Amino acid sequence: MRQIVLDTETTGLSPAQGHRVIEIGCIELIDRRFTGREFHCFIHPEREIDEAAQRVHGISLDDLATAPKFAEVAEEFLQFVAGAELIIHNAEFDVGFLEHELQLMGHPQPRMTEHSTVLDTLSLARKMHPGQRNSLDALCKRYEVDASNRDVHGALIDSDLLARVYLAMTGGQAALSLDSGETDRRDTRTDAAAAEAAVPAASRAPDLKLVVIKATDEEAAAHAAMLEKIANISR
Repeated sequence: MRQIVLDTETTGLSPAQGHRVIEIGCIELIDRRFTGREFHCFIHPEREIDEAAQRVHGISLDDLATAPKFAEVAEEFLQFVAGAELIIHNAEFDVGFLEHELQLMGHPQPRMTEHSTVLDTLSLARKMHPGQRNSLDALCKRYEVDASNRDVHGALIDSDLLARVYLAMTGGQAALSLDSGETDRRDTRTDAAAAEAAVPAASRAPDLKLVVIKATDEEAAAHAAMLEKIANISR
């Protein structure tokens, strides 16, 4: 199973307002393991970067002076993600920007779903943790993923954090909610069931047939005698 954890940084919040992609970061997982393969590039947006966006990612237009345009890296990017399942937090945002860029360059296959399938970890998190904050920062705290080295958002570092969060979310680990100041210990079975329901069937392990071996009468009697012995010691 090949998955690509993906994040982008942009000049603003909406491609409908003419905003563009300025950074793409991708990290490859195969069978839920990091392979060490990455795709990362900065992109010249051919427009100014909003101040609010720059405060989030710390990238200025001067930083991108020698960066390629999207059309120059598009094929390499699409080859890297081809056939994989894309793991994206708030996929609508990133996919919307990538498809806008493909449309601007006149690509014959401008829909990301023509190249990959997509799993939105924000939707997954909302199913698993309804009513709680489910930003990437909140999930890093909940699943104890260390984000202390990140001063500003960056596509590659956010992809790495998301990969670790995703693996924790879908591994059935217990959640510790730190968002509201309350300690919320969840049964691991609850999180595992929610993860299984939210993850596509193709990504799930095959059903297993379990063999149940019942205790013999002698084993049951020995167990009862041990329980009685323990009860007598504790009196």
